[in-house]
Amino acid sequence: MKRLRQSNSTLASLTVLLLSIALLSSCLTGYLEEDLKKQQEQIKEQNAEMARQRAELEALRQSKQTSDQCSRAFRDYFDKVQLSTDRDEQISLYRQGLQLCPDDDVAHYELGRVLVDAGRRGEAEQEFEAALKINPGFDEARRQLDALRSTR
Repeated sequence: MKRLRQSNSTLASLTVLLLSIALLSSCLTGYLEEDLKKQQEQIKEQNAEMARQRAELEALRQSKQTSDQCSRAFRDYFDKVQLSTDRDEQISLYRQGLQLCPDDDVAHYELGRVLVDAGRRGEAEQEFEAALKINPGFDEARRQLDALRSTR
C-alpha cells in the first residue's frame, strides 16, 4: 500500500510537472509568436525605409544627370547663341540645348523671343507657354505671350 501511495504520489508529481511544462511551453510559444510578429514588422519597416532611400538616391542621380546635361547645354549651345547674329543658327542652338535641358524656362523664353523676331509667332507662343509651364511666375514670359495673343 505504501508503494501504491508513493507511486500515486510520483504519478501526481509527474502530472503536475507535465502540466507545468505544457503551461510553460504554451507561454513560451505565445512569447515567440509575439516576438516573431515584432521582427516581421521591423523587417517590413526596414524594407520600406530602404525603398524610400533607394528612391531618394535615384532622384539625386537623376538630378545630377540633369545638372550635367544642363551644364553641357549652356556650354555647347545657350552661350553660343549670344555670339551668333544668324537667327536660324540661334533657333537651332536653342533647340539643341533644350533637347539636353528641356526644363530651362529662360531658354524657352529666349527661343520664343528669337522666334517672334523671325515672324514665327505660333512657335514663339509655344515656347512662352513652355516657359510658363516650368515657371508659372515668369512675368516677362506671361507679358510676351499676352502680347502675341492680343495681336492675332
